[in-house]
Amino acid sequence: MRIFIVLLLTVFLTACGGGHAVAPVGSFGYNTKSKSSPSKAPSVYKVKKGDTLYSISWRYGLDYKKLATVNNIRAPYKIYVGQKLYFKSASKKTTKLTTTKTTTTKKNTTKKTNSKPKANTQYSNRSLKWRWPTKGEVISTYSKTAAGRKGINIAGRAGQIVVAAAAGKVVYSGNGLARYGNLLIIKHNDVYLSAYAHNQKLLVKEGQLIKSGQKIATMGRSGTQRDQLHFEIRRNGKPLDPMRFLPKK
Repeated sequence: MRIFIVLLLTVFLTACGGGHAVAPVGSFGYNTKSKSSPSKAPSVYKVKKGDTLYSISWRYGLDYKKLATVNNIRAPYKIYVGQKLYFKSASKKTTKLTTTKTTTTKKNTTKKTNSKPKANTQYSNRSLKWRWPTKGEVISTYSKTAAGRKGINIAGRAGQIVVAAAAGKVVYSGNGLARYGNLLIIKHNDVYLSAYAHNQKLLVKEGQLIKSGQKIATMGRSGTQRDQLHFEIRRNGKPLDPMRFLPKK
């Protein structure tokens, strides 16, 4: 009888979150059934209120520039509610069209030998000087294979200041991405984006230019079970280990 009661208590506690059977908080848009793959992008996505091209790309682990090209969206990449964005099916068609245009261009410009080469406008990591987004102990590190660990978690207290890890522009400010809570995404250049999740309060708006070290939010526990900051750095849509970029303490 005692054994039966213990088993009942175990099941009850597990269902309430006291056991390990509870889904881990912080899968951050990644499929918890897979070790490393992001949420599978649909063939067509209908834009909802609060979406930006950057947040949609972030959700599915894609490069915002490629998604823009597939859907013929030009900078500053504005989208509207109800707009349909295409992923895989449109990508194949776009590849064929792009190949044709490139071939034609080459034929027309082959004879021009005195034209000056274009300057390389691609940004690199050297043009960015990263800093810690907040103070505190790193309680979860990046993992290339584990779901939900596409950045680092920094512990702190409610209301603690969160700053921009590098200068850039706010391209998303909201809570529309599951398990990120109140989220900010900053575009630093054409290659790098950074994200700041679980904030208590967001202090900046979309489109706002941000200086390195500028206050952008206060730490909270939105979308998680304790006060912390979830911080990510992505290069062309792919998550990287933030510890590779942040200065050593």
